[in-house]
Amino acid sequence: MAESAIAIVSGYLIGAIPFAYIAGHLLKGIDIRRVGGGNVGATNVLREVGTVPGFAVFFADIGKGILAILIAQWLDVPLLIVFISGLAAVVGHSWSVFLNFYGGRGAAITIGIFFALVPLECAISFGIMVVVVLITSNFRLAAGLGFILLPFIIWGFGGNTEVIIFSVTLPLFTGIRAAPALVRSFKNPRERKNLIVDRQYKPWQRKK
Repeated sequence: MAESAIAIVSGYLIGAIPFAYIAGHLLKGIDIRRVGGGNVGATNVLREVGTVPGFAVFFADIGKGILAILIAQWLDVPLLIVFISGLAAVVGHSWSVFLNFYGGRGAAITIGIFFALVPLECAISFGIMVVVVLITSNFRLAAGLGFILLPFIIWGFGGNTEVIIFSVTLPLFTGIRAAPALVRSFKNPRERKNLIVDRQYKPWQRKK
């Protein structure tokens, strides 16, 4: 019981580290929650702070997911608790205790969780995301497509049924978290035309 509690609490606290907020505050003196889309995540940092900080935050958030799972596995807790620890990390990222329970949407940290659980399968899914980003400049579309394909990739490699189920439910959780922003984009004519191919800027360019 103690190991399970430590795994879950540490997962939440690791996930709650607001790298996007820290980057905006240290590098530009801004509150990332008050600029751009208001999301405490790598995409908003890339657009509003800069390319290098944006990608640094992206990989730092991936690292949070990896670390949360590795700690749970190191504590040798049951697989269900490992999953709950991963979910706790996403919850921490989305509702950070350090930001008055405000946070990001959790795509990058979810990628990190599956890199720790199924490295090869997640690498393939991540590769698909990269290709989609290079073609469309659309991070949201890339993440969605990669997460949709991930369960099938895990299944194709003969993966654990429980992991396959988790690879459906956790991205679904993050998708529900992102749904309000997607609805707002559909209602905004300027944003709606960029829902597939983002014509405003490339992923390596800061927003003008």
